[in-house]
Amino acid sequence: MDLRQIIEGYSVTPQIEPSDVATLAAQGVKTLICNRPDMENPPPLQAAAIQAEAEAHGIAYVFNPFQGHTLTQDNVDEQADAIAGSEGPVVAYCASGNRSTVVWAFGAAGHVPVDQIIEIATSHGYPFEQLRPALEAAAAQNTA
Repeated sequence: MDLRQIIEGYSVTPQIEPSDVATLAAQGVKTLICNRPDMENPPPLQAAAIQAEAEAHGIAYVFNPFQGHTLTQDNVDEQADAIAGSEGPVVAYCASGNRSTVVWAFGAAGHVPVDQIIEIATSHGYPFEQLRPALEAAAAQNTA
């Protein structure tokens, strides 16, 4: 597992395995968010398998899948609500951690300066400069 802390209380990681959930629970994670559609994974790594482990360890599980071209405002809102509503640290996962960072970024736009969002993402290996115009538009909408 390659946890990357995006902000305090929110980390992302590439795809996890059911056996990783016990480690997350031991680290105090309270909410686990899956941003990866099941069609991208074999059955042992699909949401149901991870969700069963999460629930067995007392971790809330949120299935909020999307692909880059299918990201919607509903995805952004669901992610932001899950982060805000968690009683402790949140970990989101997808194939690489990029999607889980993108969806956070669009929810944070308007609350966190776009330059800071891009800097945070880039420092974790997710170059977001190409998202600047879309993040600036989201920031304007989120502060309107």
